[in-house]
Amino acid sequence: MIRLIAFDLDGTIGNTVPMCIQACKKAVEPYIMRELSDTEVEQTFGLNEEGMIKQLVGSESWESALKDFYTIYSKIHEICPQPFSGIRDLIEDLKSKAIFIALITGKGERSCDITLRKFGMENCFDQILTGNPQRNTKSEAIRLLLYKYKLQPCEMLYIGDAVSDISACVKNSVCCLSAAWATSDKIAVGLEERNPNRVFYSIQSLKEFLSDYLRESNTQKDETIF
Repeated sequence: MIRLIAFDLDGTIGNTVPMCIQACKKAVEPYIMRELSDTEVEQTFGLNEEGMIKQLVGSESWESALKDFYTIYSKIHEICPQPFSGIRDLIEDLKSKAIFIALITGKGERSCDITLRKFGMENCFDQILTGNPQRNTKSEAIRLLLYKYKLQPCEMLYIGDAVSDISACVKNSVCCLSAAWATSDKIAVGLEERNPNRVFYSIQSLKEFLSDYLRESNTQKDETIF
């Protein structure tokens, strides 16, 4: 029986990845005196914004650049004012089934808070776990949730848009459902290769899958009882 479902944020809850890249470039470029490519920013993904900017700027000016990042990030959030259509309904539907809903994101606490407030989703999650400036901590976050809620891996699902999300789930024997409704074709191919039959190109298709999956999960539990 599924007791907890955790969501990624950027690219899964909302189309915030382009905005994150733009804010990072605008914050960092004045300090390094050159233009950054999107690829250079993307290569720092997995770290929170502190780790990203430290890596891009260096040790001397990163704190000033980070302060600029938060100002810019909040200001340009108007280009992504809402989460993906249907994501709130999906979360509310899952909560109505007495499933714990968590958020696991590589974003730092401050940028995560900005986005959730902009989306009006501050109270949607039972648990929010944010990123680390030194390393990708999603695998650790999954382990923490399993421990905190006293779950077996088969009682948890994680929904994310990156191949690295699949890897974090595999390390913990947790099923990953891949959100591909905002990914590039190249990333979608990678998701299909690593996570066949568990890649979803619309929130509606994921919702339909989860409805069937949860029904079957509950049926199996009932059969073990009797």
